[in-house]
Amino acid sequence: MNLNFDFKLAERYKSPSQRIRVLTESWVDKQIYCPNCGELKINKYENSRPVADFFCSGCKEDYELKSKKDSMGSKILDGAYRTMIERLKESNNPNFFFLNYGQQNFEVLNFFVIPKQFFVPEIIEKRKPLSENARRAGWVGCNILTSGIPQTGKIFFVKNKIIEPKNKVLENWQKTLFLKQEKEVSARGWLLDVMVCIEKLGKKNFYLDEVYAFEKELSKKHPDNKHITDKIRQQLQVLRDKGYLSFVDKGKYKLN
Repeated sequence: MNLNFDFKLAERYKSPSQRIRVLTESWVDKQIYCPNCGELKINKYENSRPVADFFCSGCKEDYELKSKKDSMGSKILDGAYRTMIERLKESNNPNFFFLNYGQQNFEVLNFFVIPKQFFVPEIIEKRKPLSENARRAGWVGCNILTSGIPQTGKIFFVKNKIIEPKNKVLENWQKTLFLKQEKEVSARGWLLDVMVCIEKLGKKNFYLDEVYAFEKELSKKHPDNKHITDKIRQQLQVLRDKGYLSFVDKGKYKLN
């Protein structure tokens, strides 16, 4: 995998944003394989395609590309808020590729994919409407809050300029496919919240009481639920049944 962009492709473009779009899309088109089925090459849609940027001819998965210079940060700019929320309910919602490049030498620093099952309304932040003087006055955009996504949902092809082995990428993709079985967005949201809490503990082996310590935090996110600890225990059971973690002993779990 070559981490450098092909600058010849952008020579005829004057706009910096157009140049970056051409360079990043070309890089993905030439260098990236499908993380779902391992197909050696994914394909680029025509620019008029509204839903996604790339697709796999093998498994038919769709991918949308977001690029940012220097650092991804905790939030990533996306399109219209209403459109994004509506897409989360549809089966054709794409997976997201995130590309982080260095501004000085324009090489890929990080590249990862977030599978579509990790996208729930809670990680979509509504932005303020554009002002009356703006060309699209009143338009409301959104941000993707990547901080609300478990690390297991960020599957790296390239991390800090180090290329990850293909078998590791494919294996990490398979680990969380069980989330697709949760058709209710709210059910997936709870699972993701508990997964984030477990990751915050920062250890492979943990106790039930340690996850219960996030009760107040989860109560703020789910004010209508008056039985937070019961819900936590239920989600741990689901994650155990799906093989995400194992039950070790009474009140003790282990991440797989």
